Amino acid sequence: MELSVYNIKGEDTGRKVTLADSVFGIEANTHAIYLDVKQYLANLRQGTHKSKERSEISGSTRKLKRQKGTGGARSGDINSPVMVGGGRVFGPRPRSYSFKLNKKVKNLARRSALTLKAQENAIIVVENFTLEAPKTKAFIEMTQKLQVADKKVVLVLSEQNKNVYLSARNLEKASVVTVSELNTYKVMNSTSLVLTEASVAAINNI
Repeated sequence: MELSVYNIKGEDTGRKVTLADSVFGIEANTHAIYLDVKQYLANLRQGTHKSKERSEISGSTRKLKRQKGTGGARSGDINSPVMVGGGRVFGPRPRSYSFKLNKKVKNLARRSALTLKAQENAIIVVENFTLEAPKTKAFIEMTQKLQVADKKVVLVLSEQNKNVYLSARNLEKASVVTVSELNTYKVMNSTSLVLTEASVAAINNI
């Protein structure tokens, strides 16, 4: 699959790049995408939830009434879960939500996500560029020229570029990542994927 290369002014440079079929042209596996996104979101969870159980409640351990002869149900101390203000039965405890996913599955999921974006014509290739200084206005102008200003945009660079990253940091619908940071969630959570020529070459070699 070939795509035209644009400059940051939205003009066609006349050059074309080839997207490797082994990355952008496979048979998409939606279940692998689901598993990879699920693992990514699970890893974001802190898992620090905790509620106090019976033994952790601050209260007297005195037996409230005698065991028999009152005509009512037997009762223990005031920390009992059936009492108002008592401990919670089987409450949440700190835990990790992460789970193992094979590297081959993650690789398949990432390639499947890129394939879906290619099929949706949601990939734009721009020539390699840099910004002289961090400037959000310059980044917004670039997205407007590329006609993706009103969309969720992920700009993929071949290597870190501080000025470009800082220029997009305050924008809610835009994010900048490197090829090594690109994952299935980032791809699927975007409306448009903007790749530089160098990042296309790097992704093709993955």
